[in-house]
Amino acid sequence: MNTEDLHPAPRERAARGKAARGRVPRSAHAGLDPRPDRVDPVRILERQSADRLPELVPVRYGRMLESPFSFYRGAAAVMAADLGTQPRTGIEAQLCGDAHLLNFGLFASPERRLVFDLNDFDETLPGPWEWDVKRLAASLAIAGRENGFPRKRREDVVRGTVRSYRRAMRVFAGMRDLDVWYAHVDAERLRELFSDRLDKQGRRRMSRALETARSRDHLKAFQRLTVVVDGTRRIAADPPLLVPLSDLMADDRRTELEGRLRLLVEQYGNSLASDRRHLLSRFRMADAARKVVGVGSVGTRCWIVLMLGRDADDPLFLQAKEAGPSVLAPYTRPSGYANEGQRVVCGQRLMQAASDILLGWERAAGIDGRERDFYVRQLHDWKGGARPERMSPGQLRAYGELCGATLARAHARSGDRIAIAAYLGSGEAFDRALADFAEAYADRNEHDFRALADAVRDGRVAARRV
Repeated sequence: MNTEDLHPAPRERAARGKAARGRVPRSAHAGLDPRPDRVDPVRILERQSADRLPELVPVRYGRMLESPFSFYRGAAAVMAADLGTQPRTGIEAQLCGDAHLLNFGLFASPERRLVFDLNDFDETLPGPWEWDVKRLAASLAIAGRENGFPRKRREDVVRGTVRSYRRAMRVFAGMRDLDVWYAHVDAERLRELFSDRLDKQGRRRMSRALETARSRDHLKAFQRLTVVVDGTRRIAADPPLLVPLSDLMADDRRTELEGRLRLLVEQYGNSLASDRRHLLSRFRMADAARKVVGVGSVGTRCWIVLMLGRDADDPLFLQAKEAGPSVLAPYTRPSGYANEGQRVVCGQRLMQAASDILLGWERAAGIDGRERDFYVRQLHDWKGGARPERMSPGQLRAYGELCGATLARAHARSGDRIAIAAYLGSGEAFDRALADFAEAYADRNEHDFRALADAVRDGRVAARRV
């Protein structure tokens, strides 16, 4: 085979992007097809819940009913079904699959720098790059509504975000491959980017957010999540959100489950590089608990494991989270990995500029004997997130622009950045289309939010707020 077929010239890649406009004009992304055969959104959620822990499913619905934005966070599967019916550019990248504004944040790089990046990859899968941009755009419109921003200000936020994605992609299209791979945004770069965009109060908030993120490490988690019982450090109970094994089941079954979790941690080390596997071997399992996480993930099997190293004051918290098929899977090509945990880990490593050194995967049997896929990471290794409810329109736009550029960098690592940039072009056609789409989807999201509330009121599903 001619190597030029595998590595087309930049001009050919740009031509491919421009040709995609003929199939799907940029203005076509403004539409939201009101299909008469659209699947009932509550039915989609019920299907997801069928294999989840039944006692936690009402907690999931309770969290989703806190607000339309909370519903949106938990309804990635609903939006995936909607996006699956929309026209596609035919240009793919590795997708986050759930790129709403709260799935970006601060965390520690292996070099102990505080970096900003995407931080949730449960739904990652290759697919049309525009799906992630639409998920982000709609989340900003919905957040703007909850803040009471008028439509023009919401549209300004969305257009600024999409413009930032478009312009960043054009920059990445002109960069060398290695330079794209090394690109990242750290705390110092954040200060530079926002020094002229924020007022004095906004700069103070950003500084506090950076310091708070640095303080949220494994030692602080150790102090907050554990207690000493009869001279032994144990995970503290906070039911139903955090339930230690000792409170979860009788002694004989608890011993069996503890053994399975110990084996999971031991065997997941095989997915790590040899030096990190050696580091993991320095720690021993001291306790474990079931944890409720997020909104959309509530009801999946998630464990936190307390590991101790040199002594009782040398902690490491691991989180082992169940990984099921991506919500995108029915609408794009299937995963290339037999293990869904591996799908998550490999997608995360591909999209993030820096990933947790202890990020890995394993398949393990539960107490019911059924094998399930898990991915494992550190529970806290510096972490900080946005508080959109506290943002002014200008601050939300600045944050959206940061997310847009970050998403472009993530897509540029795996997708054809030259083709995507050529499709987007230098004008604002795509920006305007996404602003219209975001408002239309915010309307649909509110409709679906009310549908879930009606289902709870009618007794179709149960909700519990904790």
